[in-house]
Amino acid sequence: MASGFFSILDDLAALMDDIAVASKVATRKTAGILGDDLAVNAEKATGFLSSRELPVLWAIAKGSLLNKLIIVPVVLLLSAFFPVAIKIALVLGGFYLAYEGVEKIVEFLFHRSKSGHEVIEESEEEDEEEEDINSNNDDSEKAKIKSAITTDFVLSVEIVIISLGTVLEKTLPIQIITVSVVSVLATIGVYGLVALIVRMDDAGYQLIKRSHDKGFISKLGHVLVNSLPLVIKLIGIAGTIALILVSGGIFIHNIEFLHHFLPQVPDMVKEFTLGVMAGLVMVGVVMVGKKVASLVRG
Repeated sequence: MASGFFSILDDLAALMDDIAVASKVATRKTAGILGDDLAVNAEKATGFLSSRELPVLWAIAKGSLLNKLIIVPVVLLLSAFFPVAIKIALVLGGFYLAYEGVEKIVEFLFHRSKSGHEVIEESEEEDEEEEDINSNNDDSEKAKIKSAITTDFVLSVEIVIISLGTVLEKTLPIQIITVSVVSVLATIGVYGLVALIVRMDDAGYQLIKRSHDKGFISKLGHVLVNSLPLVIKLIGIAGTIALILVSGGIFIHNIEFLHHFLPQVPDMVKEFTLGVMAGLVMVGVVMVGKKVASLVRG
């Protein structure tokens, strides 16, 4: 009886050891996409009022966990019974990420803020619109959260598939536990770091206050406060580039022709070029769709 009990413990220990090794390998394999995930989500979690940053981030993190609760069992089932569907889903997700990245560039280049007399004329209307600010902010916040969760869904699919690919030769229990562990660690790690980034200024203000604006601690606080706008801008640029690179990487790794196309060109250049091209196509499709919809309504 006792020997049977210890045999079970030994089997559990061996299983946990296998899971630990597999999780370590899977985490290393997904490190690149996790870095992109961090940049993308940090960019999407910024731009809110200070009091709303953590609630918004928490809403996105909950959406990310829900995404993974849906994705993990679906990917495991598809991998076993219909593996081609995974590639189709990844390619469609690649087009979405490409659109997200290129649309930001197009918005920056061609739809920048107005200046001069246009701003003066528009400012005269601000008093009339002031009562709608809170409602608009709520709508904008919900839209950004929805966009962030959708983007997270695509990135999560790739994280889950990459981590599953490292344990395909293992037993089903090890596959399930390893992919689940990597998914949870990815969510906690990414959104934990994002939370630290978006609260840099608050940490800086606390350091300044506690040091009575004197000495090294105060200087460190000022550095944190003054650095945040630059960090946010850099995160925005990195997030946009990450979206394009991830989308291009999805196309290269899942479309056989593109995988072997121009082997002498560095992968990063091909990924960025393909991401931009796909994004421009999607932006054009969306613009045409909006015009057609407006004509139908009008």
